[in-house]
Amino acid sequence: MNITDRDSNPIDVEVLPLLLEARQYPPGHYKRKQCLSKIIRIIQKSKKLWHEHTPYYEDALQLTWLYFCQNICEAGTGKQFDPERSSIITWLNQYLKWRLRDFQINKAQHHTRFCSPTSSTGTNKTGDTMANLAAPPDIPPILEVTRHWVETDPSGELRELHILNRPDANCQVLLLKRIFSDMQWDQISQEFDLPISTLSSFFQRRCMPVVKKFGEQQGFL
Repeated sequence: MNITDRDSNPIDVEVLPLLLEARQYPPGHYKRKQCLSKIIRIIQKSKKLWHEHTPYYEDALQLTWLYFCQNICEAGTGKQFDPERSSIITWLNQYLKWRLRDFQINKAQHHTRFCSPTSSTGTNKTGDTMANLAAPPDIPPILEVTRHWVETDPSGELRELHILNRPDANCQVLLLKRIFSDMQWDQISQEFDLPISTLSSFFQRRCMPVVKKFGEQQGFL
């Protein structure tokens, strides 16, 4: 397809030349990173990505950007963006919505686990919603598998990564609280008596890279 054939979608017109250039360089090459950074800025500026006011939206968005960086250039994975099939916004929004769905299911399961089984009305409503959002078979249950890995921490790596002089504030605990218990940073901050900035920075710098590595090993990213 000639890029000019996509004039009806201004975002793709901007993105596709950068994508073609990025695909000329191997993973990790600084020029590929420059192209991908430009694409991300274009997409963010467009404000076309799906957005909703849910406490786990930012976490789902971060997983989406990880997915973008891992698959936008890689051929033969079945996940690569194909401009012949959809716009890049459609491609990213689809993934983002499935990740939000994973968080929603996790929250529903957490709620069911700790609430009375007699509250059937809420359960049925959640069940109907989940039925309408059934994931395609090629999308793995990322949160379910990842939660089991975090809870068991078979290598002990997550427990070993902790804020200086605070072994109780480690990656295992923070991941369980932030992603799998639907806690907000202000709540976690009060519990550990640590600034939100310290917790959030440590979470992004130390915990998320380990999650990314696990996702890559599992074929999620």
